[in-house]
Amino acid sequence: MKKALIFQGGWDGHEPQLTSKRFAGLLQKNGYKVTVSDTLDCLSDLEALKELDLIVACWTMGSIDHQYVKNIAAAVGSGVGLAGCHGGMCDSFRQDTEWQFITGGQWVSHPGGDGIEYTVNICHGSSPIVEGIEDFPVKSEHYYLHIDPSIEVLATTRFPIVPYYHISNKPVDMPVAWTKFWGNGRVFYTSLGHHDDVFDNSPSAELLMERGMLWAGEGKAYAAAHGLTTARFENTAKMY
Repeated sequence: MKKALIFQGGWDGHEPQLTSKRFAGLLQKNGYKVTVSDTLDCLSDLEALKELDLIVACWTMGSIDHQYVKNIAAAVGSGVGLAGCHGGMCDSFRQDTEWQFITGGQWVSHPGGDGIEYTVNICHGSSPIVEGIEDFPVKSEHYYLHIDPSIEVLATTRFPIVPYYHISNKPVDMPVAWTKFWGNGRVFYTSLGHHDDVFDNSPSAELLMERGMLWAGEGKAYAAAHGLTTARFENTAKMY
């Protein structure tokens, strides 16, 4: 049976307990044994992390011992998947740039706050994760992120909608969901999920999250099946 760890906490406004419960249910439905932790100390044991298939981040605006981030970097690099949504992954630890390097992006603004109506535009053919999913509307925060140019974009949304200082620039298609690789590991992120009910109001958002977690969770098995090792990363990793 595959194993997943969800760590939840940080700012309560993102309803980490509710989203964690939802994500745990989705994973259990797909045959995962899930552990949910209310403390970041669950990240202290690197060898235990390497025994997992998937780590799901549900922690917003916190601070973290950098050694814990190094443990995640090594675990994901070995093939363990990493997935998360909204501020629960890409606004978790603003002071830790290595975390941002791993995840592929960092929240910087949501012009207009909550309740913005916008469209999520699917990048058809970008990944099996979005197969059969059509563009869909969302009413929530409209996330503006600084992103890693190496990410594989699965869905976008058009900015600007709300007149703020950024409108002096050209319109941009901001990534909403993406994948990337970290060593032998797979990383999935979606900016949807400000409140848990976003996934009820937009079922495609929940399907996107479910598929993204499952995709990320396949990385370890793929690495093992194809004889991929971490030797090429380990010497450099010791420098950080």
